[in-house]
Amino acid sequence: MNTANERAIPSAGPDMRHLLDQDVVIAGDDSRGATGAQAIEPSHSPRGKADAGAPLPAPGLVAAADLQREVEQFLYRQAELLDDKHWQAWMDGFADDGLYWVPARPEQTTWDGTPSIFIEDKLLMEVRKGRVMHPNAWSQAPLWETNHIVSHVAIESAGPQEIVVRSRFHMMELRRDTIRHFGGRYRHTLMREPGGALRIKLQRVDLFNAQAPFDYVIQIWI
Repeated sequence: MNTANERAIPSAGPDMRHLLDQDVVIAGDDSRGATGAQAIEPSHSPRGKADAGAPLPAPGLVAAADLQREVEQFLYRQAELLDDKHWQAWMDGFADDGLYWVPARPEQTTWDGTPSIFIEDKLLMEVRKGRVMHPNAWSQAPLWETNHIVSHVAIESAGPQEIVVRSRFHMMELRRDTIRHFGGRYRHTLMREPGGALRIKLQRVDLFNAQAPFDYVIQIWI
């Protein structure tokens, strides 16, 4: 017997039971077509299965401890150089033909003919550095700082001349009294110069919030 504080739980009727085997349990008239948000933007479609996301990341190599530490220290130093605004020293971490790429979407495999947030060689890096260091650069006038955290460093492949490594990052940016957060994945293709130093041939930055609206544009490298 139900007490006054208990409620009977209705069972699924015969007309609704077939919906329980579907991914999205929503009853409606399919003949009317898409409605609401989905009518405006088709990407607002029902979610796929839980295992339909990005492919599983490959296990990192069990690299020699010295190589793992060398790669980690290189990435950590690049982050510190950005936070301390040593932009020329940060750029020197790139090979002469090195590229810095922030795709607009994670499935991008090329920047040719496709919009990107950043795609810069060292010449364009010089242009950006000159702009933000100019005495009249209004974006640098207020208090402006960044703080990077790099983690989950995993070496995917390592050869005599080339190392591919992935990692995670989180950047906080302070401008006046406003804090913005950027996070996502780094993928670095590193090359070893004849003298033994590591240099960046390609740094790919997949932003977790690449599609988010921003109150003002990104001024410097993420």
